[in-house]
Amino acid sequence: MDIRIGIVNTARELMFQTTQSAAEIEKAIADSVGSDSGTLRLEDEKGHIYVVPAKNLAFVEIGQEKARKVGFAP
Repeated sequence: MDIRIGIVNTARELMFQTTQSAAEIEKAIADSVGSDSGTLRLEDEKGHIYVVPAKNLAFVEIGQEKARKVGFAP
């Protein structure tokens, strides 16, 4: 899964790939927004951990990487 996170008052976006499913990511986001700690914790496919304050989330985009085509086929 490709993840793109926008953070309030920050010009850059946080982008990485993870092996987690879309359902797991959605659950982690919902839990972080509703929890007292208020932090979203995600891990990428290389083992790096990203912790973002849930109150500063502008958006989270969850996308699946498309298979790349080879050659000139449309």
